[in-house]
Amino acid sequence: MCGIFGYIGNKKNAGEMILSGLKSLEYRGYDSWGVAIKKDDSQIYIEKHTGKIGDASLPAMDSSIGIGHTRWATHGGVTDANAHPHISCDKKVIVVHNGIVENYEELKKQLIKIGHTFTSETDSEVLAHQIEEFLKEEKDLHVAISKLRSQIAGMNAVIVFFPDKETFYIFKNGSPIVLGEKQNEYFVASDASAIIPYTKHVYFVEDGEMVSLNRNGISLFDSEGKNKDIDYITLSYNAEAVSRGKYPHFMLKEIYEQPTVIQNIASSQLETVKETAKRIINAYGTYLVGCGTASYACLAGTYLFSKIAKRHINFSIGSEFSYLLNFLKDTSLVIALSQSGETIDTLASVQKAKAKKAQLIALTNVLGSTLYRMADYSMLLNAGPEKAVASTKAYTAKITFLYLIAHEINRTLHEGVQNISRAVREIEGLLERKSHIQHLANRIKNKNNIFILGRGVSYAAALESALKIKEVSYMHAEGFAAGELKHGVIALIEEGTPVILFNPEDETYEDTLSAAHEVKARGAYVIGVSSRKNDVYDTFIEVKNCQDATIIPNVVIAQLMGYYLALAKGYDPDKPRNLAKSVTVK
Repeated sequence: MCGIFGYIGNKKNAGEMILSGLKSLEYRGYDSWGVAIKKDDSQIYIEKHTGKIGDASLPAMDSSIGIGHTRWATHGGVTDANAHPHISCDKKVIVVHNGIVENYEELKKQLIKIGHTFTSETDSEVLAHQIEEFLKEEKDLHVAISKLRSQIAGMNAVIVFFPDKETFYIFKNGSPIVLGEKQNEYFVASDASAIIPYTKHVYFVEDGEMVSLNRNGISLFDSEGKNKDIDYITLSYNAEAVSRGKYPHFMLKEIYEQPTVIQNIASSQLETVKETAKRIINAYGTYLVGCGTASYACLAGTYLFSKIAKRHINFSIGSEFSYLLNFLKDTSLVIALSQSGETIDTLASVQKAKAKKAQLIALTNVLGSTLYRMADYSMLLNAGPEKAVASTKAYTAKITFLYLIAHEINRTLHEGVQNISRAVREIEGLLERKSHIQHLANRIKNKNNIFILGRGVSYAAALESALKIKEVSYMHAEGFAAGELKHGVIALIEEGTPVILFNPEDETYEDTLSAAHEVKARGAYVIGVSSRKNDVYDTFIEVKNCQDATIIPNVVIAQLMGYYLALAKGYDPDKPRNLAKSVTVK
């Protein structure tokens, strides 16, 4: 969740680069920030603040090395003192940290007993003091860091800055860290998108590895402390891909990118689709696993595989999957979905699945991410960087993959590709008519509740649509299976309550239409999304029939609705409160 950006090189504006790097990571979510910079006069400059970076700037200084961090509070409140970086008593060890030191209380008590003074409430500060203590007896930095690694518990990414030595030591277990290199300049960040403006030449640090980074270069060590070569990869996207360009917000930009992303999957990734279909056919039990938006893509997948491929596929929320592993076998197949590839709840569950010898397929958007590297076989969404916190194009890309895989199993891939092309045209049409959705958002912005109804695969669409609306507009939105109305949900309907009804022309059409009449009779304001107009709808949004691929343009309507509701209520749709793009802490 938190952001890290560090630099060692020959440029004299390290402070500006670090602050810019932190700003590029704002989408990950944070409540405070800080920097530690060694100036060319050997003075250490530290600045820490609560709140957003905004238009903040640092004093003019010549510097070519430093580290920065954006914090999301876990241990200790949102205060300047609790913001990172943290520093040892002797001022010779500076630490930034993502994750949780699970045994920090025990370590802190021991350190206080022997005279260390703590200035924060965080678990992270113990790292700086513990290294200082190790260095009293052991002058070798490598040995001291190795001792620290063996002593702390939990999933963490730690960057230790020794300003006197102008050296970073880096190690991780769970949380992402990526290195960048270009002509004697070195970068470290929690996300490759922060490094892209400077270099595409990157290395994703593996769990258990340790890195020493200074002006002489990068040294990489495996889990046993042995030197190993760094196999850099070259990222395919550029700085333009991580900028807003002509769009006022990343969310709108990413909504507009969906037709291209979806069509590219249907035209250039069919071999990946076919390979995955074979693996599912050969598996004894297949499980779709994901969190949040990815979980709703998984749920949609169960309907699509059932209807199209006539195949039962299990679904579990990523954070719950670890409690459902007893039946896994070495012939089982787990397909884990994650935009970032760093979703901690999903990773923790699939690690346990792999321990039971289950095969793992990753469906992710980030080359080199933890999930990508962990998997036996990986599928890349190739959706390009997704910077808005609320996922849009990554969700529809996941649905596209699952839809085409289901058709491949059914030996109707050509038909599936045709339906995807229809869905793309419908999205393009919706974007051209987006002013209608904007007007509708302005009309309902002051309502207390919004309900979204659907049946079959449209139930999954209803859940995802409700999530999009509440993520960015903070309005209470709930998705329900339309058939559940009489089982309690209808008690929530009152005069003027907006109800969005997904009603594609499939086997659910007539039953879903009945739900529209039921809520209309209780005073609901019914927003019908369908290929067929009906008098029961107070507002009608037409989406032509794309067969089961209709779920894709239907969800785009909710993405636009959430976006315009956020604007109407004066919120930033890119950075919703309390949320982070990559959930890397349980």
